[in-house]
Amino acid sequence: MERHHLPVIDMSVPGDVLASQIGHACREYGFFYIVAHGVDQDLQQRLEQLSRQFFAQALDVKLQISMSRGGRAWRGYFPVGGELTSGKPDIKEGIYFGAELSPNDPLVQAGTPLHGSNLFPSEIPAFRTSVLAYMKEMTDLGHRLMSAVSVSLGLSESYFADHYTSDPLILFRIFNYPASAAVGVGEHSDYGLLTILKQDMSGGLQVKTKSQWFDVTPIPNSFVCNVGDMLDRITGGRYLSAPHRVQNPSRHDRLSFAFFFDPNFNAEVKPLNIAANMHDDKAQRWDHLSVHEFRGTYGDYLISKVSKVFPELGKKVL
Repeated sequence: MERHHLPVIDMSVPGDVLASQIGHACREYGFFYIVAHGVDQDLQQRLEQLSRQFFAQALDVKLQISMSRGGRAWRGYFPVGGELTSGKPDIKEGIYFGAELSPNDPLVQAGTPLHGSNLFPSEIPAFRTSVLAYMKEMTDLGHRLMSAVSVSLGLSESYFADHYTSDPLILFRIFNYPASAAVGVGEHSDYGLLTILKQDMSGGLQVKTKSQWFDVTPIPNSFVCNVGDMLDRITGGRYLSAPHRVQNPSRHDRLSFAFFFDPNFNAEVKPLNIAANMHDDKAQRWDHLSVHEFRGTYGDYLISKVSKVFPELGKKVL
Protein backbone atom coordinates (compact mmCIF):
# COMPACT_ATOMS: atom_id res chain seq x y z
CA MET A 1 0.00 0.00 0.00
CA GLU A 2 1.42 3.34 -1.07
CA ARG A 3 1.13 6.58 0.86
CA HIS A 4 -0.56 9.18 -1.28
CA HIS A 5 -0.41 12.86 -0.53
CA LEU A 6 -3.90 14.20 -1.09
CA PRO A 7 -4.25 17.98 -1.28
CA VAL A 8 -4.28 19.76 2.09
CA ILE A 9 -6.45 22.86 1.76
CA ASP A 10 -6.25 25.78 4.18
CA MET A 11 -9.76 27.18 4.65
CA SER A 12 -8.39 30.59 5.63
CA VAL A 13 -7.04 31.45 2.16
CA PRO A 14 -8.90 33.98 -0.05
CA GLY A 15 -12.16 32.72 -1.54
CA ASP A 16 -10.97 32.51 -5.15
CA VAL A 17 -7.89 30.55 -4.12
CA LEU A 18 -9.98 28.22 -1.96
CA ALA A 19 -12.40 27.55 -4.82
CA SER A 20 -9.56 26.85 -7.25
CA GLN A 21 -7.86 24.41 -4.88
CA ILE A 22 -11.10 22.58 -4.06
CA GLY A 23 -12.00 22.32 -7.75
CA HIS A 24 -8.61 20.80 -8.56
CA ALA A 25 -8.91 18.29 -5.71
CA CYS A 26 -12.43 17.26 -6.73
CA ARG A 27 -11.37 16.70 -10.34
CA GLU A 28 -8.11 14.87 -9.69
CA TYR A 29 -8.84 12.86 -6.55
CA GLY A 30 -12.39 13.27 -5.28
CA PHE A 31 -10.76 13.59 -1.82
CA PHE A 32 -8.91 16.31 0.06
CA TYR A 33 -8.00 17.41 3.58
CA ILE A 34 -9.07 20.73 5.09
CA VAL A 35 -7.30 22.59 7.89
CA ALA A 36 -7.99 25.98 9.55
CA HIS A 37 -11.66 25.03 9.28
CA GLY A 38 -12.76 26.75 12.50
CA VAL A 39 -14.57 23.79 14.09
CA ASP A 40 -14.06 23.90 17.86
CA GLN A 41 -11.23 21.53 18.79
CA ASP A 42 -12.41 21.12 22.38
CA LEU A 43 -15.83 20.04 21.08
CA GLN A 44 -14.17 17.48 18.80
CA GLN A 45 -12.13 16.05 21.68
CA ARG A 46 -15.16 15.95 23.97
CA LEU A 47 -17.21 14.10 21.36
CA GLU A 48 -14.40 11.57 20.86
CA GLN A 49 -14.16 10.92 24.61
CA LEU A 50 -17.92 10.50 24.96
CA SER A 51 -18.02 8.17 21.96
CA ARG A 52 -15.32 5.94 23.42
CA GLN A 53 -17.30 5.90 26.67
CA PHE A 54 -20.44 4.82 24.82
CA PHE A 55 -18.84 2.06 22.76
CA ALA A 56 -17.01 0.65 25.83
CA GLN A 57 -20.37 -0.29 27.38
CA ALA A 58 -21.94 -3.75 27.34
CA LEU A 59 -23.91 -4.61 24.22
CA ASP A 60 -27.25 -4.82 26.02
CA VAL A 61 -26.76 -1.25 27.28
CA LYS A 62 -25.94 0.05 23.80
CA LEU A 63 -28.96 -1.75 22.36
CA GLN A 64 -31.22 0.40 24.52
CA ILE A 65 -30.99 2.91 21.68
CA SER A 66 -31.12 0.31 18.90
CA MET A 67 -32.06 1.45 15.39
CA SER A 68 -35.09 -0.82 15.66
CA ARG A 69 -36.48 1.81 18.06
CA GLY A 70 -35.81 4.69 15.69
CA GLY A 71 -38.50 3.76 13.17
CA ARG A 72 -38.60 5.58 9.83
CA ALA A 73 -36.09 8.13 11.11
CA TRP A 74 -33.33 5.48 10.85
CA ARG A 75 -31.64 6.68 14.04
CA GLY A 76 -29.83 4.80 16.77
CA TYR A 77 -27.22 2.12 17.42
CA PHE A 78 -26.32 -0.95 15.39
CA PRO A 79 -23.89 -3.70 16.49
CA VAL A 80 -20.90 -5.15 14.63
CA GLY A 81 -22.14 -6.84 11.46
CA GLY A 82 -25.43 -4.96 11.53
CA GLU A 83 -24.69 -2.84 8.44
CA LEU A 84 -23.91 -4.17 4.96
CA THR A 85 -21.66 -2.79 2.22
CA SER A 86 -22.13 -4.41 -1.19
CA GLY A 87 -24.03 -7.19 0.56
CA LYS A 88 -21.24 -8.02 3.03
CA PRO A 89 -21.42 -7.26 6.78
CA ASP A 90 -19.18 -4.42 7.93
CA ILE A 91 -16.86 -5.10 10.85
CA LYS A 92 -17.91 -2.00 12.74
CA GLU A 93 -20.56 -0.76 15.13
CA GLY A 94 -22.08 2.68 15.07
CA ILE A 95 -24.75 5.23 15.84
CA TYR A 96 -26.89 7.02 13.25
CA PHE A 97 -27.91 10.63 13.85
CA GLY A 98 -29.56 13.34 11.78
CA ALA A 99 -31.08 16.78 12.06
CA GLU A 100 -33.10 16.88 15.30
CA LEU A 101 -36.75 17.35 14.32
CA SER A 102 -39.78 17.52 16.58
CA PRO A 103 -42.82 15.23 16.15
CA ASN A 104 -44.71 18.31 14.91
CA ASP A 105 -42.35 18.96 12.01
CA PRO A 106 -44.29 18.66 8.71
CA LEU A 107 -41.82 16.13 7.28
CA VAL A 108 -42.10 13.98 10.40
CA GLN A 109 -45.88 14.29 10.36
CA ALA A 110 -45.83 13.08 6.76
CA GLY A 111 -43.77 10.03 7.74
CA THR A 112 -40.83 11.05 5.55
CA PRO A 113 -38.02 8.48 5.90
CA LEU A 114 -34.76 9.63 7.52
CA HIS A 115 -36.46 12.53 9.32
CA GLY A 116 -37.26 12.67 13.01
CA SER A 117 -35.73 12.81 16.46
CA ASN A 118 -32.47 11.21 17.53
CA LEU A 119 -31.89 8.48 20.09
CA PHE A 120 -29.35 9.39 22.76
CA PRO A 121 -27.91 7.25 25.60
CA SER A 122 -29.56 8.31 28.86
CA GLU A 123 -26.56 7.15 30.88
CA ILE A 124 -24.30 9.71 29.11
CA PRO A 125 -26.31 12.97 29.24
CA ALA A 126 -23.50 15.09 27.75
CA PHE A 127 -23.65 13.03 24.56
CA ARG A 128 -26.80 14.76 23.33
CA THR A 129 -25.53 18.32 23.73
CA SER A 130 -22.15 17.47 22.20
CA VAL A 131 -23.61 15.68 19.16
CA LEU A 132 -26.11 18.47 18.45
CA ALA A 133 -23.44 21.17 18.85
CA TYR A 134 -21.08 19.25 16.55
CA MET A 135 -23.75 18.80 13.87
CA LYS A 136 -24.48 22.53 13.94
CA GLU A 137 -20.83 23.46 13.43
CA MET A 138 -20.45 20.87 10.67
CA THR A 139 -23.58 22.10 8.91
CA ASP A 140 -22.12 25.62 8.85
CA LEU A 141 -18.86 24.17 7.49
CA GLY A 142 -20.77 22.24 4.83
CA HIS A 143 -22.41 25.44 3.59
CA ARG A 144 -19.01 27.16 3.40
CA LEU A 145 -17.47 24.30 1.46
CA MET A 146 -20.35 24.03 -1.00
CA SER A 147 -20.13 27.79 -1.65
CA ALA A 148 -16.51 27.23 -2.67
CA VAL A 149 -17.54 24.23 -4.80
CA SER A 150 -20.10 26.46 -6.54
CA VAL A 151 -17.46 29.06 -7.38
CA SER A 152 -15.05 26.35 -8.54
CA LEU A 153 -17.63 25.34 -11.16
CA GLY A 154 -18.04 28.91 -12.42
CA LEU A 155 -21.38 29.32 -10.65
CA SER A 156 -22.59 31.85 -8.10
CA GLU A 157 -21.64 31.24 -4.48
CA SER A 158 -25.26 30.48 -3.67
CA TYR A 159 -25.95 27.99 -6.49
CA PHE A 160 -26.10 24.88 -4.32
CA ALA A 161 -27.88 26.71 -1.50
CA ASP A 162 -30.48 27.99 -3.99
CA HIS A 163 -31.07 24.63 -5.69
CA TYR A 164 -30.24 21.90 -3.18
CA THR A 165 -29.11 22.85 0.31
CA SER A 166 -31.19 25.72 1.67
CA ASP A 167 -32.52 22.93 3.92
CA PRO A 168 -29.89 20.21 3.50
CA LEU A 169 -30.39 16.60 4.49
CA ILE A 170 -27.97 16.18 7.37
CA LEU A 171 -26.81 12.70 8.34
CA PHE A 172 -24.13 12.01 10.93
CA ARG A 173 -22.57 8.67 11.81
CA ILE A 174 -20.16 7.72 14.60
CA PHE A 175 -18.40 4.43 13.86
CA ASN A 176 -16.23 2.21 16.03
CA TYR A 177 -14.01 -0.36 14.31
CA PRO A 178 -12.84 -3.11 16.67
CA ALA A 179 -9.14 -3.90 16.81
CA SER A 180 -9.86 -7.21 15.06
CA ALA A 181 -11.32 -5.48 11.98
CA ALA A 182 -8.82 -6.28 9.23
CA VAL A 183 -11.35 -4.95 6.70
CA GLY A 184 -13.92 -2.74 8.41
CA VAL A 185 -15.83 -1.56 5.33
CA GLY A 186 -15.42 -2.72 1.75
CA GLU A 187 -15.12 -0.60 -1.38
CA HIS A 188 -17.93 1.93 -1.77
CA SER A 189 -18.76 5.54 -2.56
CA ASP A 190 -20.91 7.99 -0.60
CA TYR A 191 -24.39 8.94 -1.77
CA GLY A 192 -24.80 12.70 -1.46
CA LEU A 193 -22.89 15.89 -2.17
CA LEU A 194 -20.01 16.09 0.29
CA THR A 195 -18.75 13.98 3.19
CA ILE A 196 -16.74 15.66 5.94
CA LEU A 197 -14.90 13.04 7.99
CA LYS A 198 -13.11 13.31 11.29
CA GLN A 199 -10.89 10.26 11.81
CA ASP A 200 -8.87 9.46 14.88
CA MET A 201 -5.10 8.98 14.57
CA SER A 202 -5.28 5.22 13.97
CA GLY A 203 -5.30 5.37 10.17
CA GLY A 204 -7.07 2.81 8.00
CA LEU A 205 -9.01 4.91 5.48
CA GLN A 206 -7.96 4.18 1.91
CA VAL A 207 -8.99 5.84 -1.36
CA LYS A 208 -8.79 4.50 -4.89
CA THR A 209 -7.43 6.95 -7.47
CA LYS A 210 -6.14 6.11 -10.91
CA SER A 211 -6.80 2.40 -10.22
CA GLN A 212 -4.51 2.33 -7.16
CA TRP A 213 -5.30 2.23 -3.45
CA PHE A 214 -3.67 4.81 -1.19
CA ASP A 215 -3.70 5.42 2.56
CA VAL A 216 -5.40 8.59 3.76
CA THR A 217 -2.98 9.25 6.61
CA PRO A 218 -4.52 11.16 9.56
CA ILE A 219 -3.46 14.78 9.99
CA PRO A 220 -4.13 16.35 13.42
CA ASN A 221 -7.14 18.71 13.59
CA SER A 222 -8.02 18.19 9.95
CA PHE A 223 -11.08 16.83 8.20
CA VAL A 224 -11.09 14.59 5.16
CA CYS A 225 -13.62 15.68 2.55
CA ASN A 226 -14.86 13.62 -0.36
CA VAL A 227 -17.24 14.00 -3.27
CA GLY A 228 -20.49 12.01 -3.16
CA ASP A 229 -22.50 10.39 -5.97
CA MET A 230 -24.86 13.35 -6.38
CA LEU A 231 -22.04 15.87 -6.90
CA ASP A 232 -20.53 13.44 -9.40
CA ARG A 233 -23.91 13.33 -11.18
CA ILE A 234 -24.46 17.10 -11.09
CA THR A 235 -21.02 17.73 -12.64
CA GLY A 236 -21.32 14.95 -15.23
CA GLY A 237 -18.40 13.08 -13.72
CA ARG A 238 -16.12 16.11 -13.69
CA TYR A 239 -15.97 15.86 -9.89
CA LEU A 240 -15.24 12.29 -8.91
CA SER A 241 -17.14 10.25 -6.33
CA ALA A 242 -14.05 8.23 -5.51
CA PRO A 243 -14.25 4.67 -4.16
CA HIS A 244 -12.86 4.19 -0.67
CA ARG A 245 -12.69 1.52 2.03
CA VAL A 246 -11.71 1.19 5.67
CA GLN A 247 -9.30 -1.13 7.46
CA ASN A 248 -8.07 -1.02 11.03
CA PRO A 249 -4.28 -1.41 11.12
CA SER A 250 -4.07 -0.56 14.83
CA ARG A 251 -4.25 -2.88 17.83
CA HIS A 252 -7.00 -0.83 19.42
CA ASP A 253 -10.47 0.33 18.44
CA ARG A 254 -10.68 2.98 15.72
CA LEU A 255 -13.23 5.81 15.77
CA SER A 256 -14.48 7.83 12.82
CA PHE A 257 -17.08 10.59 12.58
CA ALA A 258 -18.75 10.80 9.18
CA PHE A 259 -20.85 13.89 8.47
CA PHE A 260 -22.87 13.87 5.25
CA PHE A 261 -23.93 17.22 3.79
CA ASP A 262 -26.53 16.26 1.21
CA PRO A 263 -29.29 17.70 -1.01
CA ASN A 264 -32.73 18.28 0.40
CA PHE A 265 -34.69 15.00 0.49
CA ASN A 266 -37.23 16.27 -2.07
CA ALA A 267 -34.74 17.99 -4.41
CA GLU A 268 -34.61 16.64 -7.94
CA VAL A 269 -30.94 16.16 -8.82
CA LYS A 270 -30.07 17.22 -12.37
CA PRO A 271 -26.77 17.65 -14.25
CA LEU A 272 -25.38 21.09 -14.97
CA ASN A 273 -24.96 22.36 -18.52
CA ILE A 274 -21.23 21.76 -18.12
CA ALA A 275 -22.06 18.05 -17.99
CA ALA A 276 -22.44 17.86 -21.77
CA ASN A 277 -19.05 16.13 -22.01
CA MET A 278 -20.08 13.59 -19.42
CA HIS A 279 -17.58 11.12 -18.02
CA ASP A 280 -19.25 7.96 -16.74
CA ASP A 281 -16.99 5.57 -14.83
CA LYS A 282 -19.52 2.76 -14.25
CA ALA A 283 -17.22 0.27 -15.97
CA GLN A 284 -14.59 0.97 -13.30
CA ARG A 285 -17.02 1.11 -10.35
CA TRP A 286 -17.19 -1.94 -8.09
CA ASP A 287 -21.01 -2.09 -8.52
CA HIS A 288 -20.96 -1.27 -12.27
CA LEU A 289 -23.84 1.17 -11.70
CA SER A 290 -24.03 4.66 -13.15
CA VAL A 291 -24.99 7.63 -11.01
CA HIS A 292 -25.72 9.44 -14.29
CA GLU A 293 -28.54 7.12 -15.29
CA PHE A 294 -30.48 7.90 -12.08
CA ARG A 295 -33.62 10.04 -12.39
CA GLY A 296 -35.56 11.45 -9.46
CA THR A 297 -35.16 13.13 -6.09
CA TYR A 298 -32.28 12.68 -3.71
CA GLY A 299 -34.71 10.94 -1.36
CA ASP A 300 -35.41 8.33 -4.04
CA TYR A 301 -31.70 7.67 -4.47
CA LEU A 302 -30.95 7.60 -0.77
CA ILE A 303 -33.74 5.19 0.15
CA SER A 304 -32.72 2.80 -2.63
CA LYS A 305 -29.22 2.71 -1.12
CA VAL A 306 -29.99 2.72 2.60
CA SER A 307 -32.53 -0.09 2.30
CA LYS A 308 -29.73 -2.31 0.96
CA VAL A 309 -27.45 -1.34 3.85
CA PHE A 310 -30.07 -2.34 6.45
CA PRO A 311 -32.35 -4.75 4.52
CA GLU A 312 -34.22 -6.13 7.52
CA LEU A 313 -34.88 -2.70 8.95
CA GLY A 314 -35.95 -1.52 5.52
CA LYS A 315 -38.61 -4.23 5.30
CA LYS A 316 -40.05 -3.11 8.63
CA VAL A 317 -40.13 0.67 8.25
CA LEU A 318 -40.39 1.45 4.50
